[in-house]
Amino acid sequence: MIDIREKLDAIGPYVPAPDDDMLVCRCEEVTKGEIRQAVHAGMLTIEEIRRFLRCGMGLCQGQTCGKLVKSIVARELHVSPLDIEPATSRAPMRPTEMRILARDGGEAHE
Repeated sequence: MIDIREKLDAIGPYVPAPDDDMLVCRCEEVTKGEIRQAVHAGMLTIEEIRRFLRCGMGLCQGQTCGKLVKSIVARELHVSPLDIEPATSRAPMRPTEMRILARDGGEAHE
């Protein structure tokens, strides 16, 4: 198990960067600075950051921002991106019409 306080002391305090306003997750409008601040607040895994900031939970399900978020977290933690465990993948949720759910194996009545 990782000692969060020890890890936070090792990575040092959050220092704003000129590109912190860069949009990383377009679906949920999460910036690079928000991700960096989350790491320095003690969220050290992709899963924690995903649940806190919702990056990777939008329409693209992390297909657009996933690798970028992982590289930002790895850079802040001073580790290789290969050492960062990916977030749990889940099936994308799509709206379903009630008539489809109401079918009992027979033909749909419209």
